[in-house]
This record gives sequence, C-alpha cells and structure tokens, in this order.
Amino acid sequence: MEKAPKVLVFIPAYNEQDSIEAVVTGLVEKCPAYDYVVINDGSTDRTQEICEQAGFPIISLPINLGLDGVFQTGMAYAYGKGYDIAVPFDGDGQHNAEYLPVMVETLGQGYDVVVGSRFLNKKKSGGARAAGSALISFFFRLTTGQAFTDPTSGMRMVTRPIMRQIVADPNCGAEPDTWAYFVKNGARLKEVQVEMNERSGGKSYFTFGRSVFFMLRMCISIVFIQFFRKDGSTAK
Repeated sequence: MEKAPKVLVFIPAYNEQDSIEAVVTGLVEKCPAYDYVVINDGSTDRTQEICEQAGFPIISLPINLGLDGVFQTGMAYAYGKGYDIAVPFDGDGQHNAEYLPVMVETLGQGYDVVVGSRFLNKKKSGGARAAGSALISFFFRLTTGQAFTDPTSGMRMVTRPIMRQIVADPNCGAEPDTWAYFVKNGARLKEVQVEMNERSGGKSYFTFGRSVFFMLRMCISIVFIQFFRKDGSTAK
C-alpha cells in the first residue's frame, strides 16, 4: 500500500481572536490526519494568547509581514519539516476543511498545484472585485494557455518541489502571478470546486482601493514582468 503523504495546513492569522479557535477546532475534527500550525502575523489582539492557552502549535512573527510574508513562512516551515504537501488555510473561517482531502487526492493524480475554486462550476457574482478577478483570469489564460477560474482563491495546495521553489525565490508570493509563473515553466495546475464561508470575525485587508490596486498590479505582472523572470521552476 502506498504511503499517505505528510500534509501541513498552515493557518495565517492576523487579529483573528474571534475566529481562530473555531477554525482550528473544525480543521482538527474534519482532517485529523493532517498536521497544522497557526502563523500569528504580528497580531495585536488575543490571537496568540488564545492559541497558546488552547495548546495549538503556533509560530508568532514579531511584526506584521502581510500575505506574502506569512505564505513564505508557512512554506519554509513545511519544507524544512519534510512535508510532502502544504496548504494555507484562512484563520478567519472562510475556508472549509472538508475540501482538503479532495484537494490532496487531486494532487496525487500528478498535479503540482491544486486550487480550491469558487467559480469552477459556478458563475462569478457582479461587482468591481469580480470584474478584476475575471480580468486576471483572462490574462492568465492569455499568457499560459490555461484557464484559471479563481485566481484570487487562498486555497492553494502544493507539492514539495513547488515548496522548494517558493522558499528559494522571494518573488514567489501568494498572489496569482506566482501561479502564472509556475504554469509557464511547466507546473501542472488543477482547480476543484469548493464553497467558502463569509468571514466569521476580524476585518479583511482588502478595502476597495487596495483591491483595485491589487488587480492592476497582478495584470501588469502576469503580462509583462513574468517574462523577465529567470526560469527556476523545479516542477518539471
């Protein structure tokens, strides 16, 4: 019988005192075979205290590093500890743990990256953020030849070779241009349909202004900047 892969779920948490305990408890109940660690991104509320009192494994960053900093911290931890698979899992309650085994199974079919998509079998809702996401999807397909229905999804599960590349290259953050870079350099990406929840606490980093800037920056990076990056992909 083939040995089950070692899976690490890392949970970015910035001021998630209202949701972190329920998120971790739900994850453990639904996916007891997976290891996890909370990455406290310089929270100023009781996030760290709650995790320590509950006995949750936790890495506490001295300052707030933001999305990319926490993402690379989680991937570096997973790679250094010898995990075969790593995936971020939001500390605000938006992600559903029930989809993680499906993603692991899909990854085992020969893919390098598996993304939990809200829109694989469903239409995107209206609004500026949906329009921006659709624009990123368009440029992703234009430059890679592959469809990507939910480029802003935070559920991105990766194999060990991808972990290694993320750890080695500081340009490999959590954002859509990273996945465009990997796909253009031979990585096999697959989406699976998932359902996500509304935030159960805390406040989203992405205000309207930040969302617009993010979408524009991603489109520019995918279309132009990525062509000047050296091919260092280890997913071939």
